[in-house]
This record gives sequence, structure tokens and C-alpha cells, in this order.
Amino acid sequence: MEKGAQPIIIIKKKGHGHGHHGGSWKVALADFMTAMMAFFMLMWLLGSTSKEEQKAISGYFNNPGSEFAIGEGGANPGLVSAEQPQAEAHSKDPQTEDKSDKDNAEENTQTQTAEQVSEAKLKKEMERIEKEQLEKLQEQVQEEINNDPVFQQMKDQILIDLTALGLRIQIVDKDQRPGFDVGSARMKPYIEEVLKALAPLLDKVQNKISVTGHTDSTSYGAGATYTNWELSADRANSARRALIQGGFPDAKVATVQGMGSAAPLIADKPDAPINRRIAIIVLKKAVADALSNGGTGLDSNDLLKSTEPVEPVQRIMTPREVDAAIDAKR
Repeated sequence: MEKGAQPIIIIKKKGHGHGHHGGSWKVALADFMTAMMAFFMLMWLLGSTSKEEQKAISGYFNNPGSEFAIGEGGANPGLVSAEQPQAEAHSKDPQTEDKSDKDNAEENTQTQTAEQVSEAKLKKEMERIEKEQLEKLQEQVQEEINNDPVFQQMKDQILIDLTALGLRIQIVDKDQRPGFDVGSARMKPYIEEVLKALAPLLDKVQNKISVTGHTDSTSYGAGATYTNWELSADRANSARRALIQGGFPDAKVATVQGMGSAAPLIADKPDAPINRRIAIIVLKKAVADALSNGGTGLDSNDLLKSTEPVEPVQRIMTPREVDAAIDAKR
């Protein structure tokens, strides 16, 4: 080396490879993947099983040593399908299942009986409330008849009673005061006024009504094509129109029918004027429902008779009625 020249220094860096970190991260990843797989399986089970099956699965894991958990791996098809678990063949008490089935049957029977009793009580209570409403309506109609001047001329020709079908209001004929022209469906003005006055009273309850026409036994004669059947039906329809004009809703009219002379009010006097009448019945809900669901109509016996004794409505007689009664007894 020449004098005065600087020495050349070579620095060599020794490379170091990555150190060994071990395999602990693989264990952590495996645990994480296992947990995620278990989580997704749990979500799948919750989404694809019913409440009963979930309870059965939960019961198995809560008590895996149960005698009902049999089969490979402790699985029991009865648990998964939520049915009665299958007992082992070597069960110590073979009567346990029979006793359990008997208890379940008795419990189901008691539940059904309780439901039937509850429905019967509810039905009976509704019938009682409906009867009270009809009785109250009867009182209101009778009071209106006694006080409203519209009814004064016809008050002795209006009959009110409770029947098996509901509250019945009948407007009957009298010798000198018929409701219609002879042999015609043309209504007398005073009958029309009475029906129009009754309309708002009948509309006070939700019950539907039936309107039925009746005639006496007097016929049109041999060969007539227009008979008492047509006449009674036409008169019933005339009464319906008068009620509608008085404000009664047409939708609450269940039936309009004519019965001719088939159901006389006085059976031993079929030609009596009182047999010519219009019968309006405020129907019980059960009767109206039966008619609207394909019923066969009203029985004439039910139109005339009541299954329960009905107390006559008492009212104070006018002086003219008292004099007429005294003259009749002389």
C-alpha cells in the first residue's frame, strides 16, 4: 500500500432468517373454526326445528343420563319427534307409561269438559240477556200503545206476547175495523200509521224480524187462481213496506211469508175476523241465524204457542171500555 492512501474497509452484513414462532396459532384457528361451525349448526337447528323439538333436544342435553335417552349415541327418535319417548326394554316399572297415558287422557277430557261447560254458560248468559232485552222492548211497545194517540183507535186489536221464536206483535181484524180491504192487500190508513209508528220501536234492538200474513177460512171460490195463500203473502209484504217507510231497515227483515188460513188464532172459529191478522216477530238471534243459514222457515205452531208461560200485560181500561164490558155482561 502506498504511503498516504486510505485503507478500503469492506463491511459484510450477515443475514438473519425468520425465527421459528411455533404452532400455537394453528390451535387458536382450529378452536375458532370449531366454535364457528358449532354456532352455525346451532342457528340451523333453531331455524329448522319446531318449539316442541327444541324442548326435546334441550331436555336431552339437560339430562343425558335419562332412561329415555337410548339408542346409538344416546339418541331417541321419540325425543326428537316430540312424541312419547321409547322406554328401554329393561324398564323397572312397565306400568309407568300406561299410568302417564291415562293421566294425559284424563287431563284432556277434563279440558274438553271445561271448554264445553264454559261455552254452555256463555250461551245461556247470552240467551238470558236477549230475553231481558225482548221483555224490555215488550214493555216499551205496550207503554207506547197506551200513550201514543196513533195507537188509540187500534189498541184493542194489538196483541203482544213472548213465544219460542221471540217477541210477537199481532195486529188483528175486528168486525167493523178490518186491516185491509176485503179480498185485497190494500192496507187501511190506520193500520199503515200503526206500522210506521212501530218501526222505530222495533229498531231499538239488533234482532231481525219476520212478517207473516194470515187470513180466515173464507175462500175465493172454486177455480180461483188467486187464493188465501197469495193474499196472506201480499198482505205481509204490504206490512213490510209500511215498516220500511216508517224507518225500519230492510236488511233486518229476515222473512216475509203468507200462511193463508192454515194457522187460525181461534181454531174452532176459522172464519172469525180475529184470524185475519199480521204477525210481526222480533226473532231471537238463534232463530234468525238458522233462517239465514238455509233454514226451512217458521213453524206455524211456534207462531201461535209459547214454550214458556207468558204473563198477560196489564193496562188500565178506559171509561168507554169499562162501560162496554158492563153492557156485555148484561
